[in-house]
Amino acid sequence: MHRFSFYGKAFILSAVLFMIAAAGAEASCGSANCFLVTGTQEGIANPGQVVIDLSYRFIPMDRIQKGSKKADEALVPRIDFENGEIVPGGHSEYRTNNELAQLDLGVGITPRLALQIAVPFFNLRTHEHAHVPGDFTRQDGTSGFGDVRVIAKYALWIGTKNLTVGGLGVKVPTGEYKLLDHDGEINEPTIQPGTGSWDGIASLYHAYQVIPHSLDTFGSASYQLTTENDLNYKMGDTLILNAGASYRVVEKVLASLQINFRRAARDEFYGDRVPSTGGRWLYVTPGVRYEATSNTGLYAHIQIPVYQYVNEVNIVPRYGLIMGVSHAF
Repeated sequence: MHRFSFYGKAFILSAVLFMIAAAGAEASCGSANCFLVTGTQEGIANPGQVVIDLSYRFIPMDRIQKGSKKADEALVPRIDFENGEIVPGGHSEYRTNNELAQLDLGVGITPRLALQIAVPFFNLRTHEHAHVPGDFTRQDGTSGFGDVRVIAKYALWIGTKNLTVGGLGVKVPTGEYKLLDHDGEINEPTIQPGTGSWDGIASLYHAYQVIPHSLDTFGSASYQLTTENDLNYKMGDTLILNAGASYRVVEKVLASLQINFRRAARDEFYGDRVPSTGGRWLYVTPGVRYEATSNTGLYAHIQIPVYQYVNEVNIVPRYGLIMGVSHAF
């Protein structure tokens, strides 16, 4: 189908401007990212159309949990890359503040095919922990350019009220993953800007207009299949599920509410499972979007934890905040 009705085109553009999904990582030394639907990644841009989204995320992690229960201390393993060992209880975790700035670029190639590129150009993780045995330190945080994701997306179904998009892509190891801690050793893999691995990504997204231009619903799923890097470390595979709705409150303002679920498998080092990695997280995420023009929008979302389960013990997010701006050319 090469020609769409006015409502079909408006629906596609609305999806392009409204939906963005971002996956995050949480493991032995706390790191995190928002995983939700908010701005430009899920829809299909029209041929020749370019959609740009610039976002900022902040996720403070300072709640200690054992499984799903509150705990008093987070003793997690240290990865000794030099000797190829997992050192049990090598670190006592206190806090990690995660900040990320990301540029997303969507380009329409055909009426059904688009290319999506996500560039996390700024990663800052302020990290507080204690070496065991050893002293408390704030010097082992990291910052730098992250791993780029390139995804080809194809519209499987385009209707007046329905849009279904499938995606296949790759995460490219463009970020630093061998940054050193204050002792001159390779820092913990879970707070590095990148992972050093090539990972495969598959996604599926569906949107339905209950009331055209007023009430939309959506659901999405994505899976990241990870590989081992040259340090013999492998992040756990990740499944993300999202569902929600958006409602036009007034002419230029939309309110949204979504449920976000993430499940991560344990990390592996030399084929051995790493304790205190992986888990399950469930969030409720209210948000608001202001349409400054027909092609430009400003948005903000806050992720509120409903259920968080970690293997063994770890720190978990207190909340997640994401804000950004998107524009279609």
